[in-house]
Amino acid sequence: MSEDPSVASAVASSTPALEARGLFRLRPQDGLQTPVLRDVSLRLQRGEFATLMGPSGSGKSTLLHLLAGLDRPSSGDVFVDGIDLSLGGEEARACIRRERIGFIFQFFHLLPDLTVEENVTLPLRIAGERPRKHQARTDSLLRLLGVEAHRRKLPSQLSGGEMQRVSIARALATQPPLLLADEPTGNLSSKAGEEVIALLREVCGKLGTAILLVTHNPRDAAAGDRILFLRDGALRPEAELRGGPFRVADVLHRLAELGI
Repeated sequence: MSEDPSVASAVASSTPALEARGLFRLRPQDGLQTPVLRDVSLRLQRGEFATLMGPSGSGKSTLLHLLAGLDRPSSGDVFVDGIDLSLGGEEARACIRRERIGFIFQFFHLLPDLTVEENVTLPLRIAGERPRKHQARTDSLLRLLGVEAHRRKLPSQLSGGEMQRVSIARALATQPPLLLADEPTGNLSSKAGEEVIALLREVCGKLGTAILLVTHNPRDAAAGDRILFLRDGALRPEAELRGGPFRVADVLHRLAELGI
């Protein structure tokens, strides 16, 4: 008997885009195993925009690497769109990253000899897809990110803000349920950074993509639906802010309470 499509849709929509359970990451130090992350658990639903803050050395980069399957936890589990990252080897995790996780970084990592459109469709070619087959999606992304007029240009012909917009479009090319953003405005002017954060909120609303954004910038963090705080390798659930976007003053007040 075939599955009722409405039931299948309901199940898919209830599956978190990202779920981490009890993550620990230990590193050797002075002959001992020292915890870099301690019992971290979090969940992101599709269409949810969460931001993560914490001081340098708090474990933010380590956590992102575990959530992306770039590193393996000492204990605990990570699920992306319901798939356990611990199953299979590196090739299996690489496949999950290609198909289900988009990445945005502080530096844009665009290939200088490819046009904007070629950079955006690169993940499709890596996945063995023909870009022409997905032309409508590519056109839609270029319009959504405001770079349609630049599709034939090389990265060197773009501003920093435009290059970051292209990198976001590239991250969304395979329609991943999850987007991980590591300090995406850190290399931009204040105005360009504000525009990028506004676009990420729009991506959440229009595409239903879950976004986890790591930032030191209270203005960027304030744009989230939730703000998570990481200190000494542990999330501080009692400090979490919910119901955003928030006032920057609210973020600064909470950081002061935490001594961050």
